[in-house]
Order: sequence, then C-alpha cells, then structure tokens
Amino acid sequence: MREAGIVAISDDGRPVMNARVMRRAMELARALDLTVIDHCEDLNLSAGGDMHEGRESVRLGLGGIPSASEDVMVARDLLLAELTGARFHVAHLSTERSVAMVAFAKTRGINVSCEVTPHHFAITDQELAGYDGNYKMKPPLRCRHDADAVIEGIVNGVVDAIATDHAPHAGSDKMQEFERCPFGITGLETAIGLSLAELVHKGRITVNRMVELFTTGPANILKLDRGTLAVGAPADVTVFDMHREWEYDVQQSFSKSRNSPFGGRRFRGGPLATIVGGEIVWTYIQAIQAKNHPES
Repeated sequence: MREAGIVAISDDGRPVMNARVMRRAMELARALDLTVIDHCEDLNLSAGGDMHEGRESVRLGLGGIPSASEDVMVARDLLLAELTGARFHVAHLSTERSVAMVAFAKTRGINVSCEVTPHHFAITDQELAGYDGNYKMKPPLRCRHDADAVIEGIVNGVVDAIATDHAPHAGSDKMQEFERCPFGITGLETAIGLSLAELVHKGRITVNRMVELFTTGPANILKLDRGTLAVGAPADVTVFDMHREWEYDVQQSFSKSRNSPFGGRRFRGGPLATIVGGEIVWTYIQAIQAKNHPES
C-alpha cells in the first residue's frame, strides 16, 4: 500500500483495543514514514452509550459516553507514540483533558498532531433536546467546558487542523429511535460558515489562521505538497465571502444524505465557488439558479 501511494493508516470506525497491536502498527508506520491517524475511543467505556455522559444524558434518559473513553486512549497512544517515535495524529479530538494531553505531549517533543470538527466547537450536548438523530455522532457532542477547551486549543495553536468528519447516512436510518440510529453527521457544506461564525467573527482567530487549519494544516500532517496557491500546485480552491448572509437548506444539500443538525441555520460568510483540478465545479450563483428553477 505504501508503494501504491498511501500516506497514512487509520483505525477510524474500529478502534484498536489491543495496545500491543497498536504498538506494532506504529513501529511499522514509522519505518514506512506513514502517519497513524487514530479514532481514540475505549469501546469498553463507551459501550451502550448514545451521547455524552453528563447532566443532559441523565435528563434525557440516554446511555452516556464518558469523556474518559476518549481520554484514556489518547493517553495510551501518546505513550506509544513516544515509545515508537511514530508520527501520531488524533482525529476529531473533543474533550478538555485530551486537548491538555496533546498540548503537554508537544512540549515533550512527541511527534503528535490533532484535529477538531466544527460541530464540536459550535454546539454542545445541551442542543440535544428533541431526541433528534441528526445530533448523534462519535465522539458525541460534549458539554460547554469541553467545547470551550477545544476552541482554546485552536486559539493557542495546539490544534493543527479542522476536519468535518463527514458521515452521511440515509434519512430512514437517522429517523429511527435515537438509541437505534447510527452515529455520524454531514459537515462539508457548513464547515466554513461555522468556523467563521465561532472563530473568526468572534475575534478568536484571524481568517488567515482559519484558512491554514483547512489547508496547509492537514497537508503538513500527511506530508502532502498541497494546500497552497503556489504556482504549479494542485488547483483545488474554495473561494469564499466572509460576509455573505445565507441560510443552510438541508433539503438543497449536494450530499446524497440530509443528516445535519444545522438545517435552517443562518450564516454570515460562506463559499462562493469550488475549483477542483483547475475547473470550476460549483458556484453559489448556479446553486441559487437551480433552487429557483429546479426544472432547468
């Protein structure tokens, strides 16, 4: 696979519970100069849980997923990364302690990076009031102090990238009872709007820093020559307007699924055009025209 061009290995969706297996994976990844991307979840601690364990899960009568289910795996794999010298990346980090551990590991010189998602810094478990499956994801929406810690991690430079953890599911799957519906939400179309709203417009980071978190940040984690506007670089570009006001209509989504908790939310700032390989593949104007004239 390395010879075929892979740049990382990941356990996302099936966390490696055996520490010895993870150690061997890290040793091989280091030898092959690959990044290890880890979904940090102790399946024994999260078993039977549907949302963050805390006051809200008790109030709603839903099984809880404790912060510790993430924290203990982050701690384990940071120790293994130090032991093996592997390049270790924590996916969709969501808790206060995990942010603190990654920050400490960086001061020790451990080769670690991390990402967060817009939904983990934009909303919390308090939003989950109506048993709406579109608010069910892993890691789950955490409490306010976890979300604040994630934002602080972005502000102080601990966080290296913003990723959507885009996970589409059919409406029939998400419209089941909360305990039965699958984990995961879509996030590509609202990522810029949420990041502008929660990070840039509130003065927490600059727009240049936000762009880095979406572009050169991920590229550096995977050691890819991408994410820049340099001459000769791949022409994959999103053009956005920081102040355009728009409403996210989940029914007009370009995804084949509609499982987003942000349907009907209004934003200030969002994409105007998408360029892939030098070709304009989407524009805001075209989307408006298609919405107003669906028959065309």
